[in-house]
Amino acid sequence: MALFISGGEIVVIMLIVVMVFGADKIPEIARGLGKGMRQLKDATNEIKHEIQKSAEDSGLDTNIAGDVQKEINKVKEDIEDMSGPIKRQH
Repeated sequence: MALFISGGEIVVIMLIVVMVFGADKIPEIARGLGKGMRQLKDATNEIKHEIQKSAEDSGLDTNIAGDVQKEINKVKEDIEDMSGPIKRQH
């Protein structure tokens, strides 16, 4: 998923963040967000590993995840194909 934010919009957002939180709080907030994102990624990977291990232990076909991912990618491509002309009109 791509965010369509221009450079000017990023500058405005950063200016608002500085005004609301103050320049001295921004590194602290960034560190907290980084730690949170890392914990989320680690938890997600751990859950995936546990599901994979459980499926293998039960003798289930573990290629199902690959098939599901292929279907998800097809849906994403279809959505991008449909929304392409809409994005170009802006």
